[in-house]
Amino acid sequence: MKRSLAFLLAGIGLSAAQAQTVLTTSSWVGPTHTLSMAQKEWCDTLEKNTSGRVKCNILPRAPVAAPGTLDAVKNGLLDLSFTVHGYTPGRFLHTQMAEMPFLGNNAEPISVAFNKIASQYSQFAEEHQGVKVISYFTHGPGIIFNTRKVIAQVEDLQGLKFRVGGGMVNEISKTLNMNVTLKPAPDSYELLAGGVMDGTLFPAESTESFRIDKIIRYATTFPGGLYNTSFVFMMNPAKYDKLSPEDKKAVDAISGEVAARIFGRGWDKVDRRALALMQANNVQVSKADAKFVADIKMRTSGLEAKWVADAQAKGMKDAAKVLAEFRAEIAKQEK
Repeated sequence: MKRSLAFLLAGIGLSAAQAQTVLTTSSWVGPTHTLSMAQKEWCDTLEKNTSGRVKCNILPRAPVAAPGTLDAVKNGLLDLSFTVHGYTPGRFLHTQMAEMPFLGNNAEPISVAFNKIASQYSQFAEEHQGVKVISYFTHGPGIIFNTRKVIAQVEDLQGLKFRVGGGMVNEISKTLNMNVTLKPAPDSYELLAGGVMDGTLFPAESTESFRIDKIIRYATTFPGGLYNTSFVFMMNPAKYDKLSPEDKKAVDAISGEVAARIFGRGWDKVDRRALALMQANNVQVSKADAKFVADIKMRTSGLEAKWVADAQAKGMKDAAKVLAEFRAEIAKQEK
């Protein structure tokens, strides 16, 4: 009897040790998109580091559209996902720091710098109440794509209709007097193929991911990018709180800079591939000349000052210093 009880207790202990925490995980882009691949890499690393105690169940389809993702994680419909801050206009201000013109030429250093600076100032976390931030990150430098003509000066933008993702890119486009419509990235193919839009603002990667590489005919690149887009990778806090101390440490160990590098490095890889694909598809790629860049800098110069004023009004004591630290950190990461 005692032996049977001992075996029973041992079996219960073994079962408890092998118990799994499953994170309901979602991506609003396809499974081969770099965002989905980076999220899966993070999940695989977590499963490995917890010896299988924590794993992700990546849903075959997102239960909500991209703009509703943060609330889905907050409310527990999802345990893990990412979103674009600009998809919910007016909700995020401080994160627009990472969307300014001419920040840098690669996603990884910008992402690492963004996560580092944002993690140092409580105002960023305050904008994400209700979710546990795993990491902040960005995509690669923003490019102007269109189906109509070469864009070599600000005046060339007139008369064309562009899709944008929201956030600071919307403000940048206003200073350039562009005719823009706020739509999520996955809508781009239908909008361009149907002639509803003439162009879109995207990183290079998106031409392949959203299957517009054979539709767009012209691309204009800018040193440091015309704009950027800020993202957050996040977890439901109640799910995190239920983890064992050991498994919380495993999550924390691959959060922050580690996750930012995973997303940024993945984006840089597909940006390079997409640029080669554009060349293969005879997309005419033009580099903005010094006059074009100077004109844009002049027109967008007020955006940083406005962000500084707005951020300080919302509680950030020295927003100009924070922005300067961010740019300095990008330069450091790019070396």
